[in-house]
Amino acid sequence: MRKLFSYAAAALVVFAMSSCVSKKQYEGLKTDYDKLKTEHATLQGDYNDAKIKIAEYTSDSKSLAARLAEEQQRNKELKEAYAQLQGSYQSNIQQGNVNISKLVDEINASNKFIKQLVEAKSKSDSLNQALTNKLTRSLTREEMNDVDVQVLKGVVYISLADNMLYKSGSYEIGDRAGETLSKIAKIIKDYSDYEVLVEGNTDNVPISQKNIRNNWDLSALRASSVVQALQNQYGIDPKRLSAAGRGEYNPVASNDTAKGKQRNRRTQIIITPKLDQFMDLIDQAPENE
Repeated sequence: MRKLFSYAAAALVVFAMSSCVSKKQYEGLKTDYDKLKTEHATLQGDYNDAKIKIAEYTSDSKSLAARLAEEQQRNKELKEAYAQLQGSYQSNIQQGNVNISKLVDEINASNKFIKQLVEAKSKSDSLNQALTNKLTRSLTREEMNDVDVQVLKGVVYISLADNMLYKSGSYEIGDRAGETLSKIAKIIKDYSDYEVLVEGNTDNVPISQKNIRNNWDLSALRASSVVQALQNQYGIDPKRLSAAGRGEYNPVASNDTAKGKQRNRRTQIIITPKLDQFMDLIDQAPENE
């Protein structure tokens, strides 16, 4: 483009210097020269713009290449981190499965043990209720005035009034008590898996007999008399029997009235399931880690 412009300018000078060129031709050549000069300026501007754009493009290309390299490196690092997380996740999943399986086993064992306890309690409750029903049905209305039968917390309590059991002011069993004790003894025999505790209780009036020091002695002697009667007269296995005296310290009523004192003077026959059965169940309880 520069060469073309130079040639045009030279031609114009040559023609101008020649005497053969007319004014009209000179004006035409000058017009062409100006036109070429304008086009040259335009093309020079376009050329400069192109150079700037090429430079910017080259700079952008380098920047894009750097960013691409950075992103590729970051992508690589993310992939590595993902692989580590995935490995850790799989390990945790496996450990979690082991823990869940162990927990399920413990829950199942606990449920089984609870079921055994419920069944044992249900069986015990049923037997206690059956025992109570048999006893109350066997007693006459008159006997029921002196005998109270209750089931409390899985234990059968047979409470006998002292004026029915013993001679006045004594620990010796009276004749009146024989028939009632025989009926109770029959029930105890039928329930051979049960333990029997005979417990004596008194009011708070001090005892005044030579051979009995206090109400502790009286309550224990009365309990012992009933135990020996159950063993010797009614054939109850003595290994199932226990005797205890509570003295005046386990009242069920106030000792301020005659009626209250009468209620407190009682002997209780307490029938309970053998503890061995429940201890065996406790030994079977699943251990918690």
